[in-house]
Amino acid sequence: MSAALIQNRKVVLGVAAAGYVAGFAAFVTFEQSGLGLGHFFYIPVCLVGLVTDAKRGALGGALAAGLYALAVVVGPGASATHVLTESTAIRLLTFTIVGAIVGWYASSNRTLVSRLRDHATHDFLTGLGNARIFDEDLATRCAAEQPFTVVLADMDDLKRINDTHGHEAGNAALRLVADALRENTSMCDDVARIGGDEFAILTCLTPEQTALVCARISRAIAAEDLHLSFGTTAYPEDGTTAVELFRKADDRLFTAKLLSGNRKTVLFAARS
Repeated sequence: MSAALIQNRKVVLGVAAAGYVAGFAAFVTFEQSGLGLGHFFYIPVCLVGLVTDAKRGALGGALAAGLYALAVVVGPGASATHVLTESTAIRLLTFTIVGAIVGWYASSNRTLVSRLRDHATHDFLTGLGNARIFDEDLATRCAAEQPFTVVLADMDDLKRINDTHGHEAGNAALRLVADALRENTSMCDDVARIGGDEFAILTCLTPEQTALVCARISRAIAAEDLHLSFGTTAYPEDGTTAVELFRKADDRLFTAKLLSGNRKTVLFAARS
């Protein structure tokens, strides 16, 4: 949960607490037969439910019912016997039900929004970030003006795997590559799948250190007969804008793929 969301939640709960106090004071001071000031307790009950969940919303309703009963007792001309009425029982029931319903709905809605936000920024197949979040992360790093390295990685044989073994096997290969990228990068690195068979890494490591990481990734997937080509650029040596860095990395990736293809052709000819 973000700091801003936590802060907003505290503010709403503070307003709800003030609502409980104000409702209690208003009931004790001004309530008359038929006036119905106890209905104002629904406001803090709903506020509690909106920023919590069904259980806490119900507890907020029970608190309102308790304050209502206390206000009946301490109000002018009242006695403890006035609490034991059908009206008070109905208040307890309706306050807790309303709090639980509002809390359940609000909690479900937050979960749904979180899932939608996750789908909007993450690749559904691999769980990595998608092209949209990669673009945002790249722009953010450029704006920070701190050295970092961009890595573009492309699977060499995805089409062959799809054609030979089917798309399910191709998807499994993509997930294996994604796992290798995750396992060989740190928490401060940004890893994304930005195309069908193309991945990207943003890291604070130097190009030399990044080359070692790329080598580890290559070794990790080699056991599955999978191969990657890499293209890297460094900020600010290779550029200071997202477009510059990405284009240079893409050009170097293309060159690496050509070299990889040529090596495979030479090996195949030698074996023949």
